[in-house]
Amino acid sequence: MAVLRVLGASDPDFYPLSERVVTLGSAPANDVSLNTSGVADHHATIQLDGAGFVLRTTSRKLSVMVNGKKRREHTLCHGDKLTIGEAQLEFSLLDPGQPATKRSTDGPELEHLRALATRLTGTYDVEQVLEDVLDAVLELSDGQKGFVILVREGRWSVPVARSVDARAMEDAHLHLSDSIIAHAIASRQPLIIADVREEEAFEGAQSVVDLELSSVLCLPLFAHGELLGLIYVGDDRITGYFAGVDLELLQVFASMASLIVANALHVNALEHDRDALRGRLQSQRFGEVIGASKAMQTIFQAVKRVAPASVSVLITGETGTGKELIAHEIHRRSPRADGPFITINCGAIPEHLLESELFGHERGAFTGATSRRDGKFHAAHRGTLFLDEIGEMPGALQVKLLRVLQEHCVTRVGSNTPEALDFRVLAATHVDLTEAVASKRFREDLYYRLNVVQLHLPPLRKRGEDVVLLANFLIERLAPELGVAPRPLHTRAREAICRYDWPGNVRQLENRIKRALILATGPALTPTDLELEESALPPRQSLAEAKERFALTYILETLERNGGNRSQTARDLDVDPRTIFRYLEKV
Repeated sequence: MAVLRVLGASDPDFYPLSERVVTLGSAPANDVSLNTSGVADHHATIQLDGAGFVLRTTSRKLSVMVNGKKRREHTLCHGDKLTIGEAQLEFSLLDPGQPATKRSTDGPELEHLRALATRLTGTYDVEQVLEDVLDAVLELSDGQKGFVILVREGRWSVPVARSVDARAMEDAHLHLSDSIIAHAIASRQPLIIADVREEEAFEGAQSVVDLELSSVLCLPLFAHGELLGLIYVGDDRITGYFAGVDLELLQVFASMASLIVANALHVNALEHDRDALRGRLQSQRFGEVIGASKAMQTIFQAVKRVAPASVSVLITGETGTGKELIAHEIHRRSPRADGPFITINCGAIPEHLLESELFGHERGAFTGATSRRDGKFHAAHRGTLFLDEIGEMPGALQVKLLRVLQEHCVTRVGSNTPEALDFRVLAATHVDLTEAVASKRFREDLYYRLNVVQLHLPPLRKRGEDVVLLANFLIERLAPELGVAPRPLHTRAREAICRYDWPGNVRQLENRIKRALILATGPALTPTDLELEESALPPRQSLAEAKERFALTYILETLERNGGNRSQTARDLDVDPRTIFRYLEKV
């Protein structure tokens, strides 16, 4: 088991890293309490994940010296020296209860171990990693045959088995002793048996007798404090074969192998999840729009109904929620699908140019008008015109737009001759147009002309698991464009993505995914790659807070269904009317 040792004291303190997250700081409540100057109350954490033991500071303002270099995040290696304020610590993969043997750091055994470590960290393919681990143990122990045993949900399996000459073994379970494996799993300790037949614990065990076992070596593999499996090495030639094996060296290797195997299994699971999500994406796609949430499914059904009708549609929602994609999907499913789909951003063009952009102009209509030019309405003839950010349109143009929508005729700038055109108008805005109408910033008659049907797109933070679907969709789409390999999302990254509020919605998520794909170095995208460290996330709600929030939302939904009738709402919910009033005071 890995430990953290506090240096400098005559009787050093050892802290086993048995929990998934270990906290370090000066506050007494920390797992590792460092009562020295220069240490913050909650300074750092050590987290065990698929990549190993990862040290992270709790704030960007804090740091830890690792082997003399300032770090905010670092994957720990055996023997790393840490300095936090005046406190000095050492990270070790060895249990301090095991006796240490003096060994030169330049000895052939450690050089061999370094070479093996380099080979093992070169792939995330589970089968290849397990084969490399087994080959390495057979090299280090000089055993006759070896097996990697994985333990899952109380059952064990043998994914890899081979002899010393690297030949795979058929029917591997027939070469193993159930009794020895059960003992090793129960003890969770390294096991060297010099002569199995003389060992009291296995006296009379049928598997030992049938297999004629002599010497056995078992090394446990741990991940997240749980038993991941065993490395089992046997030799049937002579007894006492492993008596001279360097157990300390093999334990260091087993600790290292545990992290590598756990990492490979974790990456394999992430890739499996990613493949499953690909299948889900196909079933949850609505054209170019992705969504499985109830809110988006309601939008999709509304699009199917409104698309065939030649009526104006107003699409509302925060910036980056995909309003243009929904507009394009309405066009694609409409009878005008073979015609053009023309877009114009009414808030991005200066007022003196917007009229010409929309309606076109005659030659000489203004300075620089050297030729007759069509506008967006002309371009959208027999198709669809999408007016994005309609709420930003100047008041003078709102009058002219209203006339065009009423008459379906367009008059160019500099002309008095109207031209009849065939078009459908879809509009979108992030502005609250009802408030804009009330404050006289938007014409009421134009609002009703545009708002025959309104579709309100929910923000990403209210779409639940859609954010993970979208993230995986963006990874698959953007990786080839950026010339990089697609990487799955780490489990912690998925959790962080779901917790973050995404004020910029899908557009912000897309930018974060792009950055992560370009700069990430690990096998999976982490919260750090996505700039979603714990400090950037909203605090987790307590169960009581979550219940209160749900109760308020449910009451407001029921109140809306009852047309604001509080007494009826209280009867429907079987609560005292005063309860309804108490919740409404919180709004």
